[in-house]
Amino acid sequence: MNVQFEERRASQGLRIGIATLAAPDSLNALSQPMIHALSERLGEWARDDGIACVLLRGLGEKAFCAGGDVRRLVEACRERPAEVPPLAARFFADEYRLDYHLHTYPKPLLCWAHGHVLGGGMGLLQGASVRIVTPSSRLAMPEIGIGLYPDVGASHFLSRLPGKLGLFLGLTGSPINARDALDLGLADRFLRDDQQDALLEGLTQLNWNERPGAQLISLLQALGHEAREALPAAQWLPRRERLDALLDVSDAPAAWHALVGLAGDPDPLLARAAKTLAGGCPLTAHLVWEQIVRARTLSLAEVFRLEYAMSLNCCRHPEFPEGVRARLIDKDQAPRWHWPDIDTVPEGVVAAHFEPTWDGPHPLADL
Repeated sequence: MNVQFEERRASQGLRIGIATLAAPDSLNALSQPMIHALSERLGEWARDDGIACVLLRGLGEKAFCAGGDVRRLVEACRERPAEVPPLAARFFADEYRLDYHLHTYPKPLLCWAHGHVLGGGMGLLQGASVRIVTPSSRLAMPEIGIGLYPDVGASHFLSRLPGKLGLFLGLTGSPINARDALDLGLADRFLRDDQQDALLEGLTQLNWNERPGAQLISLLQALGHEAREALPAAQWLPRRERLDALLDVSDAPAAWHALVGLAGDPDPLLARAAKTLAGGCPLTAHLVWEQIVRARTLSLAEVFRLEYAMSLNCCRHPEFPEGVRARLIDKDQAPRWHWPDIDTVPEGVVAAHFEPTWDGPHPLADL
């Protein structure tokens, strides 16, 4: 199942729960068995009065979690074109339920988000009560490249970023560093990559029976003070004014053209973002625009229900299987999009992605 669980003794006879994503060869990509294992053990720890807090982390130096294991999903989609594979219905329901429960976890839940934190990894990180980033952290929602869309609750957190930055990050899949994550409210603490052992040692020494919240903050502040000189420079807030002006447009095609027009820009970050978008999926761009508009007034539970419908519909349409084929399976990096022109994606196709594919109550109605 590629998840390791450990309990370490803390003071007053309590214990610290440690959950480690242990699939470094795949950059700790989430499979369905991993999701099940995490859900079960985290539920047990939530009910165990002997567990003081939980740390969620990833094995290996390269990544906390580089997303979901979409290859198996796409294999199922290709076997049943124009249908919703049962595997997809189970996978997305289980993943979104896990993400939602992280957001509502009853105990301190720390997430150590080093290295690549992409897609499904962002879903895990954003649910934690203490989101820790490091100098190696690179956070992104890069679904524009595979014909999906930013899910795992991204409708909620992207729609609430300052100005047009959420739209920009969703359209271009641009990575953000630790300083950006702190600036944009997508992380809470910055520590060095070599401080994880010190954090764990500190957690075991806290008096969890007397003002544990204040003690935890003091521990994180002390470690953060030691790390502050390693904090990288901001990338995206300094560019917000320009991006807000560029994306002050009326629809997805206009946003696409405004950003692709940065291809020759002297700013290398913006030029790279333009190149990524130009090779991305036009249908995804429409979905990003629409999900951000809709999510601004939705609760977190409503967002996961919205995304569940979107994800199942992506499995029924051809762009997601084709994007994964080109980027991750055949790796020819040349997706042949069914709708290659941003200006001619049918409105009905976009709208259909927000419609239920099931009969009866919503499968996530219990959130």
